[in-house]
Amino acid sequence: MGKTFADPVRTASTALADAERILSTVPDEPDTSRVVRIGTGSVYIDRLSDLRERSWQIVHDGRTGAPFRRHVGALMHLCLDDFLIGRWVEGAELAEEGLSLCRQHGFPFFAWYFLYNSAVFAAGRGQFDEAISLAQEMSAWAVPRGVRAAELWAHHPLALGALGQGDFEEAFRQANAISPAGTLASHVPHALWLQLDLVEAAVHTGRFVEAQAHVAAMQAANVAAISPRMVRIHHACAALAANDERTPALMEAALSVAGADRWRYDEARVRLAYGEWLRRSKDTVPARAQLVVAKDLFEGMDAHPWVERCATELRAAGERVQRIRQSDDTALTAQEREIALLAATGLTNKDIAERLYLSPRTVSTHLYRIFPKLGITSRAALRDALDALPTTPASSSLEASD
Repeated sequence: MGKTFADPVRTASTALADAERILSTVPDEPDTSRVVRIGTGSVYIDRLSDLRERSWQIVHDGRTGAPFRRHVGALMHLCLDDFLIGRWVEGAELAEEGLSLCRQHGFPFFAWYFLYNSAVFAAGRGQFDEAISLAQEMSAWAVPRGVRAAELWAHHPLALGALGQGDFEEAFRQANAISPAGTLASHVPHALWLQLDLVEAAVHTGRFVEAQAHVAAMQAANVAAISPRMVRIHHACAALAANDERTPALMEAALSVAGADRWRYDEARVRLAYGEWLRRSKDTVPARAQLVVAKDLFEGMDAHPWVERCATELRAAGERVQRIRQSDDTALTAQEREIALLAATGLTNKDIAERLYLSPRTVSTHLYRIFPKLGITSRAALRDALDALPTTPASSSLEASD
């Protein structure tokens, strides 16, 4: 599936039939290395979800001693898919696991993928300083070694963070660094993931010529042939760049693409952009309808800056919106609960880190957040505080189903 990864803008559409045939073999494929290779070839044709079950099997096997490379490969693909389908809490936890594994085993080349994933989840969830730090770490490692892919990917979380804060000038600068407006650079596959970012930022900064040029490049390359997700993104970009009477029909087309419902992040982005446009056009009732759905989707992703953007637009459209809470101050996340339970048994931070594939520093950071949530100040009080919490169904803290 080399044609679907190295330069998918130019070659993926010619390989889709072969990709379909290969993907159909995944459920019964015994060779885990082949499953991971197929996953790599699925990234830019938006078929990673087809491998979720097998990827989870590989991760579970890795946690019990199976080959490291297969384990981290499956983690990479789950993280990338989690970003697109809106499972940002789970994705952040898996990225942390992958990064810890790479550092434990001394594999810095694989580590940059998890730095990237950690950075995009941090940026999307409003942890901007952390996202910048992780992106800078990527660049510092990649530039002197000439790892161009890592250098380019580092711009994505910076663009995402800027968009979440409404800094469209910075968002344009970062997205444009991956592939300049009006081009889909050769052998820069990640340009496909930044199309909407670039066009939205261009429109918000008055660069309609650049936005229209980028849509023209997308049309010339026929990126919509790659997947339903690309169809949605193409319609949305065309709608934003048009900024006229054509916009509503194009936005409606973007939202009605058959088979695109899985990609919740894109849907939320499109609904927010559509709602913003309708609100600016004084069409407030349909604007509110789009913005409410977008806000709900972003809330489900833990995407705090995007929730706030929706809330700001809703208030401007006349909707009464309560102040956005950054988080539930008392609820433990699944991973926090697991760490707290282990700490309550007397395990040290190092012991917990080894068991959960985290770093001792990360465990310490989690406990720092856990104590005030539980209203305690020491490990000795953990057991009683946990016993007082409502019970939840037993489940893996890192695995969930749609």
